Amino acid sequence: MNDCERADAGESSATASESGADGAATDESGNDRRGSDPFVGEGLLDRDMGPSSAMAHLYRGEIHRMKLWRERLDKTTNWAVLLMAAVLTWAFSSESNPHYVILVGDAAVAMFLVIEARRYRAYDVWRSRVRDLQQHVWAVGLDPDIGLANEGWRESLAQDYLSPRLKISVEEALAHRLRRVYFPLFTVLNGAWVLRVTAFAETPWPASAAVGSLPGAFVSAAVVVVYLGALAICCRPRTWHTRGELLDEDLRQNPDGEA
Repeated sequence: MNDCERADAGESSATASESGADGAATDESGNDRRGSDPFVGEGLLDRDMGPSSAMAHLYRGEIHRMKLWRERLDKTTNWAVLLMAAVLTWAFSSESNPHYVILVGDAAVAMFLVIEARRYRAYDVWRSRVRDLQQHVWAVGLDPDIGLANEGWRESLAQDYLSPRLKISVEEALAHRLRRVYFPLFTVLNGAWVLRVTAFAETPWPASAAVGSLPGAFVSAAVVVVYLGALAICCRPRTWHTRGELLDEDLRQNPDGEA
């Protein structure tokens, strides 16, 4: 071994000793293992990104996930409608069939409402991300002169990916689903129940609304209270936190300005 080789070997040994003293700060590939790569994600959001970039794939993934949760909402609504149709068909098929089956249908539809409200809260997470990407990436990419609606959208979106959280309350989710689907269903069921205990009953109301040992007046009062409670949740004034553009009155107007 010549003098140059001995010098190189000595330097390599010194470097290895220093690395060992630092607690093996680098791996075999030479990457720093003491912390995350400071260049990770560099160039991810360049202005000249093409349609095959990471952002485009992220957008496709969020669209797909939003679509799956939208389908889950539709399935719950279909179950509620089918159950309501079956209950009403059976309740009016014979005068001997008890009227309280319609009230059981009311309770079952309320259960579907709670399930769908929980699904809607999760669906709103994915939809809000899709709207952020549409407003602040694709809209600005198509027309850079429109400006950004939220200058801090990158920070808020990054925080949402880091620590996802539900953005709307249970009460708001219930109100949204009541307005869209379930309050009309409850109206049909309760209207059918009133018709069943009045026009299709052998005894006069309120005695015809009795359920076992519960008097008809008490059952009727309970039905009215629950229905008015659903109406209050559905229609009370509130600040909507959901990102549904259909809540905007301007969107539901014709081009000539007429609703």
